[in-house]
Amino acid sequence: MFPRFTLRYSRLPERFYERFDPVPVREPRLVAFNRPLAEALGFDLADFDREQATQWFSGNAVPPGAEPLAQAYAGHQFGGFVPRLGDGRAVLLGEVTDREGRLRDIQLKGAGRTPFSRGGDGRSPLGPVLREYVVSEAMHALGIPSTRALAAVTTGEHVVRGVPEPGAILTRVAASHIRVGTFQYFAARGDIDGVRELADHVIGRHYPELETLQDGERYLGLLEAVQARQAALIAKWMGVGFIHGVMNTDNTSVSGETIDFGPCAFMEQYDPKMVFSSIDEGGRYAYSNQPWIAQWNLARLAEILLPLIDADSERAVGVATELLERFPDRYEAEWLAVMRAKLGLEREETGDRTLVESLLDAMHKGRADFTLAFRRLADAADSRQGDAAFGELFERPEVAEGWLASWRERLAQEPLPEGERTRRMRLANPAFIPRNHRVQQALTAAMNEDDYGPFETLLDVVTRPFDDQPGREAYQLPAAPSERVFRTFCGT
Repeated sequence: MFPRFTLRYSRLPERFYERFDPVPVREPRLVAFNRPLAEALGFDLADFDREQATQWFSGNAVPPGAEPLAQAYAGHQFGGFVPRLGDGRAVLLGEVTDREGRLRDIQLKGAGRTPFSRGGDGRSPLGPVLREYVVSEAMHALGIPSTRALAAVTTGEHVVRGVPEPGAILTRVAASHIRVGTFQYFAARGDIDGVRELADHVIGRHYPELETLQDGERYLGLLEAVQARQAALIAKWMGVGFIHGVMNTDNTSVSGETIDFGPCAFMEQYDPKMVFSSIDEGGRYAYSNQPWIAQWNLARLAEILLPLIDADSERAVGVATELLERFPDRYEAEWLAVMRAKLGLEREETGDRTLVESLLDAMHKGRADFTLAFRRLADAADSRQGDAAFGELFERPEVAEGWLASWRERLAQEPLPEGERTRRMRLANPAFIPRNHRVQQALTAAMNEDDYGPFETLLDVVTRPFDDQPGREAYQLPAAPSERVFRTFCGT
């Protein structure tokens, strides 16, 4: 049933990882399986054996051709550097080539104590596994690069995070699991050969267009390519009100995917300083800080690549600094492109940034729901009949009315025919996101009652985020005061 493994990462030098087989669990049970993703990866589902799949996705059996390993990496966590992190509860089975010819990692998360566990148990509670499953699949459906969830298995065992909780294992799929922190692991050891070999591996896997360049240009090109993908990724996060919560360098993927969904959350009432993560006490990773944290993380990658960029350290610093200083402009271009699409704008005009910022300011002052405001704006695009529904989201509707007048003046400069603007805006503004209280309700039902119905319904809703879904309008609404989730938690 499993597609054939290619095992490129395991062919790198052994200091890149630790060989490690998953630790078997007592009573595995497959509670979620992503058939469309499995088909895209090349699984033979005509011969699907649920019991055999359960053994593989729990780590009780190693799939044919896999060579499990735990990857080494380091990282800055909330600004403090930790020289040895690594996969403390994850096991990379290997890579497969999907039906589009792309390499994809398959990894078990929560598969037991590894050499990098640092005293931890290497397990995961069920709640974080289901959270990552539903949010990562929602992100994919929203068009945002993300790791994906292939399967979730309960273990029949408990893990203790303050109190005993049901254990589970997530099968995660990614373009790769290489992070800025992976580079930091070798740099911290003065292993420039390791940095070079990793950089060449990343270029070959993610940026093959750079392979024909000379050494210095190639590694500067790598930094620029990673920067471009990070700018585009964070702009997309901002466009849907997503707050990652732990933007450490070990959670910054060099492929440009969203990775690690611990205390992540989607903002409801718009507030640029919004924080949900229980461990982000200083607000380092607040919503509005995400672009600049991305630049900070990229600077850490740049520091490591300097010796590869130019043997003359002064020249290397100069060209790398010049590149990093272009990040704000690159990010703003990506962000404005996202926001123009959300506002139904095709052309670029000099006042567009002001128009966007004035809307966000009105939403902040009016305590408007981020997702609903943009969705209702789409409904108002070609008819003023939608203005009232948009305005009622604001505590002071007159603020919204003033902005709508400015927006309609701007729309008059656009050539789109009637109806087309609304169609496009509805494809840029989701009706459904994984609202925090809905996620929590689904997790609670699964953990406390072994009821996966709410999880399955929520998953179906958020993986069709732009569709009208009659009978499910309640999933569009923000939490009632008694349902609000103010803190989210990491599952480690």
